[in-house]
Amino acid sequence: MFESILNNSISTLAIRSAAICTGASLVFGLIIAVCYYFSGKSSKNFCLSLVVLPALVQTVIMLVNGNLGTGIAIAGSFSLIRFRSIPGTSREITSVFFAMVVGLATGMGYITYGAFISVFVGAAMVVLSFLPVYKKEEKRQSLKVTIYENLDYTTVFDEVFQEYLKYYEVESVKTTNMGSMYQIKYVIEQKDKGKEKEFIDALRCRNGNLTVICGRVILPVEQL
Repeated sequence: MFESILNNSISTLAIRSAAICTGASLVFGLIIAVCYYFSGKSSKNFCLSLVVLPALVQTVIMLVNGNLGTGIAIAGSFSLIRFRSIPGTSREITSVFFAMVVGLATGMGYITYGAFISVFVGAAMVVLSFLPVYKKEEKRQSLKVTIYENLDYTTVFDEVFQEYLKYYEVESVKTTNMGSMYQIKYVIEQKDKGKEKEFIDALRCRNGNLTVICGRVILPVEQL
């Protein structure tokens, strides 16, 4: 069974207990930061925040310690911090919540349970990040083609697309160069990326050697 190391009294807090909880929080925060680092892209500042966050949450829980007025004041402070922060990705918010949960556990004195959560959930985070699961969108590319206004953009590239592409869809059409040209943006998926140069050359033959841009699709940021 997981047991708290803190005294049941809400009016006193031993220095030794506070030191143990704070040190454990920093260690668990380091574990979370390492797991976040190995599970994908990361920044130094965010990893440092994950190390410190459990200790801060643990300190807040110890300060509240059954005091309703203090708890309301701290809740108001947290709301101000939330509205002054920029939205994060689902992965970042999950990691922040992970660190807060560990801080709550250590703040209540459940050091062993905090260690269990840090190791078990952190390992699951790393393992899941390496699973070979890919979205269709990750295989797709963005294609921008400029053509003269006298060409019919709805059919001009049909033969080329059928030969080289598995999937294509018109995303947008806009006029450019004072209305004398069209710029068409497609989302495409090539049959064989090894023939990309051949594919672009075929497009250039159709659009009179005007600009052709082929790159990765910019996916929307996943937010919670």
